[in-house]
Amino acid sequence: MDRNKGEEALIQNLQDAGCDEETIRAFTEDLRKGRIAAGLKRLAAHRCALLDGLHRKQKQIDCLDYLVYTLKKRKSIDL
Repeated sequence: MDRNKGEEALIQNLQDAGCDEETIRAFTEDLRKGRIAAGLKRLAAHRCALLDGLHRKQKQIDCLDYLVYTLKKRKSIDL
């Protein structure tokens, strides 16, 4: 694989991982300048943000599941 194809694959992977253009630009610049630790830190921060979003969505799902459970148990709703 030549360098250009490798960079294209890297960029595609970052896009698939939900990185925005600024993160991709900064990360690829980190790599070009040999700042591997800085690039890895940037990816770790993005991963944390994704995981936080996942936890928020899981909490929303849990709330809906509880509501459905409660409604099925009562078989009616009083508003």
